[in-house]
Amino acid sequence: MTQTYDVSRQKQQKTPNGVDDSDSKILEDDLTWKFWQKRRYIVVMMAFFGFFNVYALRVNLSVAIVAMTEKVNVTLENGTEIVQQHFDWDTTQQGLVLSSFFYGYIWTQFLGGVLASKIGGHYVFGAGIGMTAILTLLTPVAAYHSVYMLLAVRIVEGVFEGVTFPCIHAIWARWAPVYERSRMATIAYAGNYAGTVIAMPLSGVLAVRFGWESVFYVFGAIGCIWLILWFLIVRAGPECDPFISDNERAYIERSIGDPNEKKNIKHPWKAIFTSTAVWAIVASNFAENWGFYTLLTQLPSFLKDTLGFEVGKTGFIAAIPYLVMGSLLGISGYLADWSQVKGYLTTSQVRKYFNCGAFLGQTVFMMLAAYLLDPTGTVASITVAVGLGAFAWSGFIVNPLDLAPNHASVILGFSNMIGTIPGIVSPFLTGVITKDRTKEQWQIVFFITSGIYCVGCVIYWFFSSGELQPWATSKEKSLTNLESPTTKNPKEGIKNEAMEMDE
Repeated sequence: MTQTYDVSRQKQQKTPNGVDDSDSKILEDDLTWKFWQKRRYIVVMMAFFGFFNVYALRVNLSVAIVAMTEKVNVTLENGTEIVQQHFDWDTTQQGLVLSSFFYGYIWTQFLGGVLASKIGGHYVFGAGIGMTAILTLLTPVAAYHSVYMLLAVRIVEGVFEGVTFPCIHAIWARWAPVYERSRMATIAYAGNYAGTVIAMPLSGVLAVRFGWESVFYVFGAIGCIWLILWFLIVRAGPECDPFISDNERAYIERSIGDPNEKKNIKHPWKAIFTSTAVWAIVASNFAENWGFYTLLTQLPSFLKDTLGFEVGKTGFIAAIPYLVMGSLLGISGYLADWSQVKGYLTTSQVRKYFNCGAFLGQTVFMMLAAYLLDPTGTVASITVAVGLGAFAWSGFIVNPLDLAPNHASVILGFSNMIGTIPGIVSPFLTGVITKDRTKEQWQIVFFITSGIYCVGCVIYWFFSSGELQPWATSKEKSLTNLESPTTKNPKEGIKNEAMEMDE
């Protein structure tokens, strides 16, 4: 639909703007369902598998640590039965190990964006994931050496992986046509949940059948293979790709203009850091990530210690909520866009209703999970709570583009940096609270999560905005300057033409 709209738009502008038939033909030739014939969608699929590795390399320890610290009855050759444990770490130490990744991750959010603008997003993206994969291969050696060495390795992994989310915007700036950015970004980000859904159950199977070390060897090797393919296939931009067609290169360059212009944009730092709308995004990012990281790192342990699931099954059960969230992400994005195109909701209303509606639902179902604490009811409640997070993504994650298109990556990087704090605090705090692994202690964890969701909901509802901010306007080109020839209001023109295509 987006591509069709773009062609229609160009045809309408042909006469007044001097776009000749050859230009229109370029756009028409580019429309095809055979996405694999388009280099920009090859880049998208490689980015998808890149984000697959980002989360697979991040969550494998959450499952592996259950096997690493599990007490197992072992019968010796003389018939004596003893209790064996690979690592005698208490819950506080386990929480520290699980949170250590984020100690490094939090510091490279801005750095990733800066490096990407200087040397190229595809270099930073590939190197970040590749180094994380190599360090994952070294994780068993580090664990056997000492818990402190393991902490050091995980922190360095976080440093390298922290650049991945900010620098992907530099890739889209070179590869994504204006009216395909949401689609391309959504497909790539879906790799996060695919990685989580596959890595969690597979980690459980590997740990049971081949030992916990195999979890790190397998996913580390997959990451290294991806790294090689990434640098063989992906280039900095279409102008550097020897395999791209002339039509596709012309289409992309015509849509995004000169990417070098974006490097000269000056960010209004004071206005950004004092904007209540920006801080509403930050608060929502923090709240959503608190629940997300709490369950991402602690759910396997909770399923085994409190609900009595076996190690081999915890990975499968823990993956279900993220499978639901990944499935709902596409539906959420479609409904949000559809609501605006049809004129049912304004941009501000979409952001508030989707974001706060999700948070309210997550608050209720996390409270329900705390009260039930039985295998079926609790897992179902957690699944719904995590799944609703997909609708929050149509709120605070997209919101920076509404406020300031030219500064969206900076706002996202800043909010993601603050949103990483839960990854550090939550696992450690959970480990301290659940020392005795009782149901009552886990109830406290769920109550805290529910409260944070509720606070995030209130802040976003009263302070968020879906309107272009005064400090975001500049003489430089932005999406808001793309006016339709049929109206002086660019947003209204886009909505009207999109409705015609939809009908």
